Amino acid sequence: MMSPGIFQGDLQSDAPCLRQYTWWLQVAVYTILTLAGQTVGVLLGRLYFDKGGNSEWMATLVQNIGFPVLLPFLLSSPSKTRNQETGIVRPSFVVLASTYTFLGLCLAGESLLYSLGLKYLPVSTFSLINASQLAFNALFAYFLNSQKLTPFIINSLVLLTLSSVVLVIQDDSEDSNKTSNNKYTAGVICTIAASALYSFMLSATQLIIQKILKKETFRLIIDLTIYKSLVATVAITIGIFVSGEWKSLKSEMEEFKLGKVSYIMTLLWTAVSWQVFDLGCNGLIFKVSSLFSNVISVVGLPVAPVLAVV
Repeated sequence: MMSPGIFQGDLQSDAPCLRQYTWWLQVAVYTILTLAGQTVGVLLGRLYFDKGGNSEWMATLVQNIGFPVLLPFLLSSPSKTRNQETGIVRPSFVVLASTYTFLGLCLAGESLLYSLGLKYLPVSTFSLINASQLAFNALFAYFLNSQKLTPFIINSLVLLTLSSVVLVIQDDSEDSNKTSNNKYTAGVICTIAASALYSFMLSATQLIIQKILKKETFRLIIDLTIYKSLVATVAITIGIFVSGEWKSLKSEMEEFKLGKVSYIMTLLWTAVSWQVFDLGCNGLIFKVSSLFSNVISVVGLPVAPVLAVV
């Protein structure tokens, strides 16, 4: 008769392979979510402005207000984590609230800057300038996450940055003539600033996960996505009322070129797509690193201009 230990040894030897397969599967899923959410979000955001939308605050709000679609995952995820089993102390409510508030305010500022950039720039220009976020992310990752910058990484960053600069200085293009020079310049500045703030937020998120949250569950990704989006939504809603743009939203919906239903559906699916993107980004930060998450975002940038042509 065969010894049971043989089968036990086989199972133990297969365990690392199974864990590695699971890890790659999760990374693949988060990558797909990131690419799909980003592409759809950019296209619908540009559609909103092209067909009569004019509110920067509304375009900013829909980038964050879609977090309720993730609530079923929050309710279904077990509250007991691996950290509780190993005796790791959970951060206090004040620390958690401060952490999510900080990330949420960064998200609100980044979303507003991106909305302004998307309003004044064509999709192709907007997407390619976003490539500069990889250079910013590498810089922040070096200081905040102790990321080593190899010659290959530096070479890639230089090429991506130069390609963005060449694109920006081409002021004789047909697309740039659609808007005034002042608005075009403002769009470029806002997009670069948004890229820098977004890159900082990614590196800060990785640092917070490692030093403060210290969890290893899917519940962490859901919590992080929902709570920072909630804070950003509150901040942006205050901005809508303070700026007075809420008064013109009804007339904007009535004058939308595709109709009221399309106006609502455009905003609805924009909100859902950006939550999908945010969930994928947080998952990649959790599983790999903030720099890898940003690399996936940059890799997906050419998809939006191609689909915009279609």
